[in-house]
Amino acid sequence: MLENQTLKPGSVLDIPIISRTRRNHGLEHATLHILAQRFPGKSMAGHSNPEGFWIFGDLDTQEVRSAVERALDRLRAGENHLAVHPNCGTNIVVSGVTAGLAAALVMFSAGKDRRERLERLPLAVTLATFALAAAQPLGNALQARVTTSGEPGDLQVVDVIPAERGRVKAHRVITEG
Repeated sequence: MLENQTLKPGSVLDIPIISRTRRNHGLEHATLHILAQRFPGKSMAGHSNPEGFWIFGDLDTQEVRSAVERALDRLRAGENHLAVHPNCGTNIVVSGVTAGLAAALVMFSAGKDRRERLERLPLAVTLATFALAAAQPLGNALQARVTTSGEPGDLQVVDVIPAERGRVKAHRVITEG
């Protein structure tokens, strides 16, 4: 399990808007973990901001409310690992950046010679693949230390509001604190 360590107090992560977003992001992930346990195989996603977060998926409002409350209880009980989720956008960004940089490093070092670039393509693909393999733990570490917080502090759930736009069903979770 990853430890939820952040930068020293007084860092940019302590700016109120960033701190609230990180705590909401951690609660969103914890909620998704609990919902995934209750509804295996169901398609779900989330998005956080300073005012709370969204849970997207065909879910009952009471089930979402119950999962949010359980997630908050578990985070407060010290289950900080719930703030890290394998399908987080942080992991996707880290994967894209690391694979792209690995491939670019190989291809740019070939210069302008097309033949040399073509000959380096297998190496570029190989390095990009290794970079993708390294990206998951790197993305998880970035989540645990920067983009989420498993320590909700005084965060409170104010309301869970169902929303629907055509086929897309969602719930807006509003927080304060």
